[in-house]
Amino acid sequence: MIQKPAFEIIEPSFGNSFTYQKFDENKVNKNNGWHYHPELELVYINGGSGKRQIGSHVSYFRNGDLILIGSNLPHCGFTDKLTGNKSETIIQMKADFLGNDFFNIPEMRNIHKLFEVAKGGIAFSGKTKNKVGDKMEVLEYQTDFQRLLSILNILNQLATSDEIKVLNGQGFSMETEVKDNDRINIVFNHVKTSFKEDISLDEIADMVSMTVPSFCRYFKKITNKTFTQFVNEYRLVHASKLLAEQPISITQVCYDSGFNNFSHFNKSFKAFTGQNPSEYRNQLKSVLK
Repeated sequence: MIQKPAFEIIEPSFGNSFTYQKFDENKVNKNNGWHYHPELELVYINGGSGKRQIGSHVSYFRNGDLILIGSNLPHCGFTDKLTGNKSETIIQMKADFLGNDFFNIPEMRNIHKLFEVAKGGIAFSGKTKNKVGDKMEVLEYQTDFQRLLSILNILNQLATSDEIKVLNGQGFSMETEVKDNDRINIVFNHVKTSFKEDISLDEIADMVSMTVPSFCRYFKKITNKTFTQFVNEYRLVHASKLLAEQPISITQVCYDSGFNNFSHFNKSFKAFTGQNPSEYRNQLKSVLK
């Protein structure tokens, strides 16, 4: 049975219009499954490295991450026991958590635009990641009112930053077509569980009751990628994760990531990351020393 991403119900604690959570080694975030919710989600991962899977985007982050995920954008959890992060701080809020028209006033124009861009998922880097991450961690010690003011300040800082990367080019929101959501969820879940095996276009098209040409057009329209490209990217990100986390040979990484040709793996990895696998691993070692 193929599992769709779960719809997660987020209920702010009584008297709050947003949800704030902090996880560390004493309180582990166990929500690592594929899920979505109407609330925007801002996640700060303090240190560590791991996999981002947001919409049709998969990539590997190093030295922590700061991500803003738009309303109803499906994503997986970002941390597990291998991530090596110090803590994970999460803020979740509906786009109208301060009222229907609050973000339409002139002073909120930048934040309103940020919420629109976030439909594709945004990763922040550099000083923005560090400064906003610090502000998010300080929320732990603030009153509810101070937190609200801090969140507005954080959103404004994100809205005016140029240290951003939009993760899904044309945006990827589940607000569009419900039947499309069901189809793409089936595809994503199958890739997530079966990427180490050969996945034929006939097989995947049949799973969503489409012809191969119709499926190829549909998938490219939704994700801006061919299905083969998406599967290969998923495998390469998994390979990046293994190279960083597992003391196994590069040949083993190749086969454990779903590639059956070592030279093709080497060539694909270099095209994807700019380095061959051994260079990538050696650079990580020098960074982690």
